[in-house]
Amino acid sequence: MRIRGVKPFASAVGLLLGLLCAVEAAKGEICGFRIHGQNVPFEAVVLDKSTGEGVIRAKDKLDCELQKEHTFTIQAYDCGEGPDGSNMKKSHKATVHIQVNDVNEYSPVFKEKSYKATVIEGKKYDSILKVEAVDADCSFQFSQICSYEIVTPDVPFTIDKDGNIKNTEKLNYSKEHLYKLTLTAYDCGKNRASEDVLVKINIKPTCKPSWQGFNKRIEYEPGTGSLALFPSMHLETCEEPITSIQASIMLETNHIGKGCDRDTYSEKSLHKLCGASAGTVELLPAPGNSANWTVGLPTDNGHDSDQVFEFNGTQAIKVPEGVVSTTLKEPFTISVWMRHGPGGREKETILCNSDKTEMNRHHYSLYVHNCRLVLLLRQEPTESENYKPAEFHWKLDQVCDKEWHHYVLNIEFPAVTLFVDGATFEPFLVTEDYPLHASKIETQLTIGGCWQDLSGHANDTETLSEPLTGGSARMTQYFRGNLAGLMIRSGKLENKKVIDCLYTCKEGLDVQLPEEVASAVKVEFNPNQSSLSLEGDDIESFEKVMQHISYLNSRQFPTPGIRHLRVSTTVKCFNEETCISVPDSEGYVMVLQPEEPKISLSGIDHFARGAAEFESTEGVTLFPELRIVSTITREVEVEAETEAEGEDDPTVQETVVSEEIMHNLDTCEVTVVGDELNGDHESLEVDLAQIQQRALEMSSSNVGMVITGVNTMVNYEQVLHLIRYRNWHTEALFDRKFKLVCSELNGRYISNEFKVEVNVIHTANPMDHANNAMVQPQFINQVQHASMDLSGHNLANTHQASVVPSAATVVIVVCVSFLVFMIILGVFRIRAAHQHTMRDQENGKENEMDWDDSALTITVNPMETYEDQHSSEEEGDEEEEESEDGEEEDDITSAESDSSEDEGGEQEDQQGSTRQQQLEWDDSTY
Repeated sequence: MRIRGVKPFASAVGLLLGLLCAVEAAKGEICGFRIHGQNVPFEAVVLDKSTGEGVIRAKDKLDCELQKEHTFTIQAYDCGEGPDGSNMKKSHKATVHIQVNDVNEYSPVFKEKSYKATVIEGKKYDSILKVEAVDADCSFQFSQICSYEIVTPDVPFTIDKDGNIKNTEKLNYSKEHLYKLTLTAYDCGKNRASEDVLVKINIKPTCKPSWQGFNKRIEYEPGTGSLALFPSMHLETCEEPITSIQASIMLETNHIGKGCDRDTYSEKSLHKLCGASAGTVELLPAPGNSANWTVGLPTDNGHDSDQVFEFNGTQAIKVPEGVVSTTLKEPFTISVWMRHGPGGREKETILCNSDKTEMNRHHYSLYVHNCRLVLLLRQEPTESENYKPAEFHWKLDQVCDKEWHHYVLNIEFPAVTLFVDGATFEPFLVTEDYPLHASKIETQLTIGGCWQDLSGHANDTETLSEPLTGGSARMTQYFRGNLAGLMIRSGKLENKKVIDCLYTCKEGLDVQLPEEVASAVKVEFNPNQSSLSLEGDDIESFEKVMQHISYLNSRQFPTPGIRHLRVSTTVKCFNEETCISVPDSEGYVMVLQPEEPKISLSGIDHFARGAAEFESTEGVTLFPELRIVSTITREVEVEAETEAEGEDDPTVQETVVSEEIMHNLDTCEVTVVGDELNGDHESLEVDLAQIQQRALEMSSSNVGMVITGVNTMVNYEQVLHLIRYRNWHTEALFDRKFKLVCSELNGRYISNEFKVEVNVIHTANPMDHANNAMVQPQFINQVQHASMDLSGHNLANTHQASVVPSAATVVIVVCVSFLVFMIILGVFRIRAAHQHTMRDQENGKENEMDWDDSALTITVNPMETYEDQHSSEEEGDEEEEESEDGEEEDDITSAESDSSEDEGGEQEDQQGSTRQQQLEWDDSTY
C-alpha cells in the first residue's frame, strides 16, 4: 500500500493525513489496527467497527527536511469471542508507504556574511567574484536558487543566475575607490533571502611603485613614549625584481624652539642640569625684576617653546656693570644659540666689549661678517709688544642658512676651539695684532651692537664701516637675526659631554631593530636624531625595519604642533633600463597639546606676631605651612549601563577628573607688596646653606627675593619654609604684605599669586601699665574663652613654647571690649529708631483701616479689664529697662532677645486696647 501525504501546518498532535483504510471482517467487527515498526510517527484509528474503516494519522508534525518517506506495516484485529475478547483474530500484514510533500517554508541564506574583492582600474572582468546562497527546503523545486539580484541602484556591476559578479564598464580609481553592493537571492518558489549580503569591491589604481600603508597624519599624545610611525608600511614594487634599497627618513623640527623640542628652562639652569661647573653668567635672561636689561627686546612671545630674542638691525642692549668681570680670566667659554640669514658686507655684532669713552677700542667681540664667524680677542698690555693672535675666522654655511645652531667657543689663549651643534671646527684664518695700550678707561659690554663714543676720537684698532652721524647714536654694527642663551663662563672650559648635552634634542626618531633583521639592514642616525638612513637588499627585512621606526619625545610637557615627515627612497634593479622609481612619501606628526598643570600655592595667608619676633635674629617665618600642589584636569570616558529594557549596550559618558602630578619648578619669586624694603632696618633672609644643598640659587633686592634652579616641588617647598622677614625698627610698622609666585619651564606654567599679610602686635611698656590687669578684670575673662582670631588675624605662634606677653593681652582685651561696646551701642540706636518708625506706621494704619469683621469669631475672657492691660504695660517697661542694663554689662544676645519680646508685647497691648474700642464684637457663638 502506498499513500501520499502532505506536510502538516498545524501543531496539534494527531493531524489527519486523509488516509482511509477499509478492512473486511471475516466474522464480527473490527476492533483495531496495529502498526509494526520502530519510531513510526503514525497511528491507526478505527472509524467504523462494522465496516472496518479506519484512518492513519500522524502523531506529531512531519518534516520533509528530516525524512521525506515513511514505510511501515499495519495489521487489523477483531474483537474476539466473549466478554474478555479471547480468540482474537488478526488479518494479514499490509505494507504502507507514505511520502511527505514539501512546502516552501525556508528562505535562501548566503554562505558568507560578506564578500570582498579587489580589482585594478581600467579593466573589464568576466567574473570579479562569485556569491552563493543555499535553501534548506527538501524538494528540488523549493531548494534551488533560481536568481540573484543587486539591490544597490546605479552601480556599474551585474550578476548572473549562478552568482557571478562582473563590471559593466571600466572602473576608474580616481572616480571611486570602493563600491559597496547589497545583494539578495530568490529560490524557485520566489522566496527572497532572509538577509541581504554586503559585497565590497576595492578599486586599485594602475600599479605604481610606492610605499603603501602610510598614514599622512600621525597623532602623538604626550607622555606615551615611543610611537611607531609606519606600523603597516610596505613597498609596492609592481613585481619588479630589486637588488638593493636605500631610504632616508627626515623629521623636520626646525620651526620648533631652537631647531627642535628642548627643555625651556633658563640657559643657566640647563648648564647646571648638564653638569657644567659654577661661574656661568647668563647675558640674555628672561625679562624680570632681577634681570631687566632684556625688557625692551622683541621676543617670540611663546611659552610653549624656548624664549628667543629678535634683533632687527636697529637695536642693541647694554649689560649692566658687575654682571661680567671687566677682564675675563683665561680660560673662558662663550656659548650662544643663533639663527642668521645671508647678510650684507657690514659687520654684525653678537657680543662686544669696548671702551665706554674716548678711544672706542674693542677689547673682545664676537661678530658675523660675510657668512663668517669672527672672534676678536685683544690682549691686555704686557711687557712685550710682540704680535699676538687677535682675530679668529671660521667660514661656515651654518652662519647664513636661517636655521638655529648652537655655537660654543672654548678659549685658552692662544688656542680657540669652536663647536657648532656639537661638531668641532678649526679656524681657517688667524690674524695677529699688538696688545692694547695701557689705559684707565672703563669698558661697556653690549649685545646686538657695539658701543661707540661720540667724542670724535679715532679708533686705534679699526675703522668703522659706517660713520656715526647726527650726534645721538651710540651703537654701531647692529646684528640682524635671532639670539638666545648667550653665556660667558670664566675660569674653565666646557667639556664635550656638557656641550653635547646642551645641544641634544628631547625629540627625534628612534628604531628598535628586530634580531632577525639587525644584520640585514644598515641604519645610521644624524647627531640630533632628526633623520636616519637605511640600506639593505632584502625587501622583507627592509620593511620590518621601517615598521619599527618610531617618534619619541621625552619632555613631560612637549611643544605642541606639527613635525613634517618625509621618506625618500632609491632602488636598484637587475635591469637598469626598466628599474622603477619610488616617489617620496610625506606626512606629519601632530604632537597634541599636553594637559596643562595647575600649580597651586596654599597655606596661612594672614597672621600676627609680636614686635619682638620681628626684631629677633630669627625673624618671622613667612610661609610656615606652605604647600605646593600641581594638578591636571582631563576628560575620561566612562561606561554607564542603561536601565531601559532591551538595551544591553552601555552608554559612554564623558566625565572630568582632576589628577595630582609631580614635576619640577625652576623659579619662585617673593615680592613685597607696597613700599620697597628699607635695607637700613628690614630684610628677607634664608639659610644659604640649605639653598646650596639643594643646588638652587638665590638673589635678593629691595623688592623681594628670587630662588632659581630646576628642582622638585618638594625641595622648593622646604626652602620656602625657611624664608624669614626681619625688621629691627617696628615702632611705626603695623603690617607687611608679600606675594609669592612659582613657575615651571621659564614661565610657561605659572602658579597662583599667594599673598601673605603679617601684622605686628605692639606690646605696651610693663612699667607704665603694670596695673592694667587689675583695672579691667572682666575683659581678661572674656579673652580666656574667646577664639584666637582677631579681626581675621591668626594669632597662633609657630614657636609652641612662646606665649603673648601679658601687657599685649591687656591691649587686645581693651580693643575687643571697646569693639563690643560700639556694637552694642549701634544695635541699641538702630532698635530705638526702628521702634519709633513702627509706632508711626501703626498710628497711620489705625486711622485708615476699615475692619471687615463679617467672618470673625473672637472669644474674649470676660474677666480681663483695661486695668490689667495697663499694669502689663508697666511691667513690660520695667523689664525693658532691666534688659538695657544687662546689655551694658556683658550679655548681648539675651538682652536683645528680651528687649525685643518686651517691645513686641508692649506694641501688641497698645494695639489691643485701641482695637478693643473700635471693634464691634460678634458674640453669636457664645
